[in-house]
Amino acid sequence: MKAVALLPALLLVISPAVSAPYEFFISPSGNDAWSGKISSPYPARTNGPFATLARARDEVRQLQSDPTARKGERLLWLMGGEHFLAEAVVFGASESGSEDSPIRIKSHPGQRAILTGAKRIRGFRVTTDPSVLDRLPEEARGQVLETNLKEQGITDYGELKSRGFGQPIHPAGLELFFNDEPMTLARWPNEGWVKIADVPDGATSGKFLYEGDRPERWKSATDPWIHGYWTWDWADSYVKVGAIDTAKKEIATVEPHGVYGYKKGKRFRALNLLEEIDQAGEWYLERSTGTLYFWPPSPIEAGEAFVSLTEKLLVLENAAHISIEKVTLQGNRGTAVTVTDGDHVRLAGCAFKNIGNSAASFSGGSNHTITSCDVWNTGDGGFSINSGDRKTLTPGNSEVVNNHIHHYSRWCPTYRPAVSVSGVGDRVAHNLIHDGPHNAIMLHGNEHLIELNEIHHVCQDTGDVGAFYMGRDWTQRGNIVRFNLFHHLGGLSGVEGFIEAMAVYLDDWSSGTTVYGNLCYKAGRAVLIGGGRDNLVENNVFVECTPAVHVDSRGLGWAKNYFSGETTTLTDRLADMNYKEPPYSERYPELLTLYEDEPALAKGNKILRNISFGGRWLDLLDGLTDKVVDLRDNWTEGDPGFVDIEALDFHLKPNAPALSTGFKPLPLEKIGLFADSYRNSLPEQGLKR
Repeated sequence: MKAVALLPALLLVISPAVSAPYEFFISPSGNDAWSGKISSPYPARTNGPFATLARARDEVRQLQSDPTARKGERLLWLMGGEHFLAEAVVFGASESGSEDSPIRIKSHPGQRAILTGAKRIRGFRVTTDPSVLDRLPEEARGQVLETNLKEQGITDYGELKSRGFGQPIHPAGLELFFNDEPMTLARWPNEGWVKIADVPDGATSGKFLYEGDRPERWKSATDPWIHGYWTWDWADSYVKVGAIDTAKKEIATVEPHGVYGYKKGKRFRALNLLEEIDQAGEWYLERSTGTLYFWPPSPIEAGEAFVSLTEKLLVLENAAHISIEKVTLQGNRGTAVTVTDGDHVRLAGCAFKNIGNSAASFSGGSNHTITSCDVWNTGDGGFSINSGDRKTLTPGNSEVVNNHIHHYSRWCPTYRPAVSVSGVGDRVAHNLIHDGPHNAIMLHGNEHLIELNEIHHVCQDTGDVGAFYMGRDWTQRGNIVRFNLFHHLGGLSGVEGFIEAMAVYLDDWSSGTTVYGNLCYKAGRAVLIGGGRDNLVENNVFVECTPAVHVDSRGLGWAKNYFSGETTTLTDRLADMNYKEPPYSERYPELLTLYEDEPALAKGNKILRNISFGGRWLDLLDGLTDKVVDLRDNWTEGDPGFVDIEALDFHLKPNAPALSTGFKPLPLEKIGLFADSYRNSLPEQGLKR
């Protein structure tokens, strides 16, 4: 009896020791020969933090291979300050955690650790070389400074490569940042674009004519490039200039030429030109000498200049139960964090900025989380996550939640969204996304949930674009877009061939998607169903949208080639998913008879119990009528009973007449970011911007 009575007391003593964490400390002023500890019992001469995260990672590897090591967290504390990574720190299966022994990489309490791939540069002096001054605009002489990177040990400058729509994602070349902002690689024009004057030799000739005399200044340029929307306002690319004939006013480009070929009247700009440093904030690197030229926007001695060097910062391969928390990642040329396979990898409370490609890419695995992070000034988008298995429809159960993503895709403006989600069964929720040139959220796959996000001022530089976008695959079904706020979309107008922005773009036969309970204000063509089937658009509020809803049967019109056997994309993607066998045949039986039931006709779409106020309500194209599209109980005339239209309060009054249709009030207060242990303050949110 006495032994039994003592057992609970013994457990109270033993349990804390069993679950106590292992702690290692990393400091920019540390030493990898030290213990990684900051307390006794280590001798004073060896006691202290490591210098690198890689050294702490090695310690974790040894710990995980030790069968006698106790369970509990493995805490890797990053002390405040800049931790320069000359190469990516890799975590694999050998450095993985487990459910009862997770690995957490965190900024030390009260400090902010910065993982950076950039180095500070110094030694700027006013440019005086006559041969250089002769190439500079008159207004830049005396303003442009130079420094030699080779003399500072920097010799890897990367390279400019063809990139953009349909091109591989290459790391950016060396970039310059000053006072924590990306500077502009010298270009013309400084703002906006110029237009192709003519294409006399045909779209695929690799040549076009320009207007004016500006290129005559570039006769000494060693590596000029051009960037343009060469045919369509949803497809851009960067192209290397091969030759400029100033007599003919002709630019000849190097393969790969501009995407879809060149077209008269389309827009482009030139870049990487010393001759075009004509305003503060522009720079140019002469790679042959390592000399960087820069017109600083404020006194150079009062600021800090950095150049990006490292491609990736963190790489996780088949890793599990690892979290990176409250760390800033910046100044790298590629994607800051790449995760391949594994499970339960978590980014929480991190900041990603001044990055050449994207913030983080997750490919494969399951149960990953990206939460309460801030992202800005990325070259190619924000987060991408591909989780779950499409062939088996096994959900990935990964989440992108409560993140603030803005001013993204500054290098490649098309199809580099703030969030890209692929696979099956993932959730994108409570994010605030704004100030982007093209998509905010792009979706591939099945049964994803997109909810409670606020998206505004995106689709600003492109046409025929959706803030939310998916398309061209019959099998991508079961997705839900609900309770999101879309407002103030678009920004490009007056361009030949331009098609406005959409809030929810179900492009090219997207089917089986539910669009429920969203508020769209000044959101262009708010919901577009482009030939797809079995979509439900229900209980949404559309204010000043033109139109609120669009449905077409494009397969009967301009896209007949998808049903004539000429273009087999749709049938190929059906076959890829083995749609005649489980689980597709059971989950989506509509696919079994699709090609026996007038597949080019947009059947099965339901537009129910929506509110449309201002703007225009509905466009049905390609002969569609209410006999094919189910249109019921929509409020499209008069005031539906908003609380205060002038104050942009689109809650419904308790006695609002629109409620008689069966419309359910929207949970507007729940949309957007929320405070948590990683996000203590919130930026301004809502319609009044």
